[in-house]
Amino acid sequence: MFFSTTPDVVASWWASNLAGGVPLVQAGEFWYFLLNGVEFGFHPADPIRNPIGGSPVVYLSTADLENTRESLLILGCSMHRGPLIVDDSRRICQMIDPFGNTFGLDGP
Repeated sequence: MFFSTTPDVVASWWASNLAGGVPLVQAGEFWYFLLNGVEFGFHPADPIRNPIGGSPVVYLSTADLENTRESLLILGCSMHRGPLIVDDSRRICQMIDPFGNTFGLDGP
């Protein structure tokens, strides 16, 4: 996921220049496209949690977001954002590992 004050503009640039013009999908203020099964997401920047120029957040798929999240909290991770409902069958959250790296979980 990339963060920007204009996620639609950034998404369009990446879709055109990296992905050869693949179609964009809008979900509220979030934009994304799929390239060979990989989702590239573009989200409004947050100056505290996800500033412009911050590293992209890698999302790991899980069959059980809640249990995976709880297990990672026990292992020393902390919550960064969410869980958020993306649609009727999908939730995401962002966590910080014990070393300060932000990553996401994506699952039902």
